[in-house]
Amino acid sequence: MTVLFWAGNSIAGRALAGVVPPLALSFWRWVFALALVTPLAWPHLKRDASLLLRRWRMVVALALMGVASFGVLLYYGLETTTALNSVVVQAGIPPLVMLFGWMALRDRVSRWQMAGMVLSLVGVLAVVTHGRPWDLLHLGLNAGDGLILIGVVLYAVYSLILRRRPDVHPLSLLWATFLVSIVALAPPYAVELASGRHTVLSLEALLGIAYVAAFPSFLSYLFFNRGVELVGAARASQYLHLQPIFGAVLAVLMLGEAFHAYHAAGMVLILAGIGVSSVRQARAA
Repeated sequence: MTVLFWAGNSIAGRALAGVVPPLALSFWRWVFALALVTPLAWPHLKRDASLLLRRWRMVVALALMGVASFGVLLYYGLETTTALNSVVVQAGIPPLVMLFGWMALRDRVSRWQMAGMVLSLVGVLAVVTHGRPWDLLHLGLNAGDGLILIGVVLYAVYSLILRRRPDVHPLSLLWATFLVSIVALAPPYAVELASGRHTVLSLEALLGIAYVAAFPSFLSYLFFNRGVELVGAARASQYLHLQPIFGAVLAVLMLGEAFHAYHAAGMVLILAGIGVSSVRQARAA
């Protein structure tokens, strides 16, 4: 359900393009998510507040890299690209985390993991370039795909610095990052309003904002945290690879998007890369 809701975030973002501006959707998403998480986080915040304040730089970094910026870039990107493209490109987060961990933190990466990482990243490249990698030579990329790719890189960095998060209850950290994200998004949201980009008030807009606040923002984080407690982080993270599968089905069924050969090639390469990395890793263990 966690991954299904996260895949639905791209579907909602694409459906609301032109109805709810990107910054408005991001700002109200976290406002309502904060309201939902506050009753659950409050008992833990009493104990964790002092440590969160002492580690405020890390809290701000986590909020800006993984909460505020990723959503804005995703919603801006979905104004000019498809939801199907976005969910497949987001499958590049795990191999990028591995790559950055190897480059910056000297994480140990086996030859099989490296091969799997390369396969997955080639799969992402196939989707971003619509099966035409030579477009990179002429900068002929879709702007939306480029924005989402930047968001994916930032989220991979967020996943790495998450290792140094304050030692507080997950709900306390969630509450703090939501709050910082709202504060960070308020000024650009005000600029968006001043430029004349307003939400078209309708049932579609209200339901879309409610969905992204309740499901991919609030419930997915709760379910993922609980899932990690039950089965461990390594096993839980494997489920994230279902996002392009769920997203592809939802995009075709709910938005009527076309499934092209480069989507299939990208997904096969990404899944093959995951298989090469995980199967050989399991045998080694």
